[in-house]
Amino acid sequence: MGVVGLGCMGMTHAYDLDTPRDDATSIAVIHQAIDLGVTLIDTADVYGPYTNEELVGRALAGGWRDRAVLATKVGLVSGQRPAAGTANTSPGVGRDGRPGHIRASIDASLRRLGTDHVDLYQLHRVDPEVPLEETWGAMAEVVAAGKARAIGLSEVTVDEIRRAQSVHPVASVQSELSLWTRDPLAEVLPYCAGKGIAFLPFSPLGRGFLAGRFTSADQLQDNDFRRGLPRFQQDTLRANLAIVDRVRAIADRLGASPARVALAWVLAQGGHVIPIPGTKTPKYLVDNVGAADLTLDAADLAELDTLPAPEGARY
Repeated sequence: MGVVGLGCMGMTHAYDLDTPRDDATSIAVIHQAIDLGVTLIDTADVYGPYTNEELVGRALAGGWRDRAVLATKVGLVSGQRPAAGTANTSPGVGRDGRPGHIRASIDASLRRLGTDHVDLYQLHRVDPEVPLEETWGAMAEVVAAGKARAIGLSEVTVDEIRRAQSVHPVASVQSELSLWTRDPLAEVLPYCAGKGIAFLPFSPLGRGFLAGRFTSADQLQDNDFRRGLPRFQQDTLRANLAIVDRVRAIADRLGASPARVALAWVLAQGGHVIPIPGTKTPKYLVDNVGAADLTLDAADLAELDTLPAPEGARY
């Protein structure tokens, strides 16, 4: 599997929603990514909803599908209130881990993706109102039916990983990890390393912020998902620019972009770590993939490890 994957969410969902979709360019980016050695292509049924899987399905038609490790997700449902007692980790999105929902959703995803199986089927979030063992049992049924090669979890604790493993092997864990979101480093990342579980960091560039491509919330469109996040409010965003400045200084010294340095730091966290930065822009794709060729020495890593904590919560 390629050491850097491609997150496809932003091609149809959450970001830059006032800009007309350019599906032709997005499909070209997916093809370019595969040609550059990217294999993991990540989507989800809730992105859109549904439009992202449809786009990825069109992109992988023909021989492209055989060259990709295709991953999608289930368990978040657009337009519902979050379950009681849970963090609202995505506005307007609720959780549904009922076995019946899992069984119906995989068939719908396969239709949209234009394939008879996915390589990785992931539980997008644990539903606190459904025992994880029941949800994971339904995910295991998907594997037994040949509709998924493996199953993974997203945004979970070590205890939840263990509970799932007692039912069926966990192939991967997907969680946010970046220079300004380091929570998994304490427990989840080392646990995955010890158990041979792939770790798939989403938002490894801090939703674009760590790439240094914008400096004000005013640069985000009015309905951009990031406008509602605490770290992207005007005052906190301004304070967080100190992090980007430090990353840019290291990047200038190495003759690299801030994005490449930020991704190289994520890759340095372990051989089982496969970040999935999202982009729909060819030049940014090339830059992201190039992070695999950037080696950070001990001094670089030590400097990045001492970056200040960000202002504001993730959600």
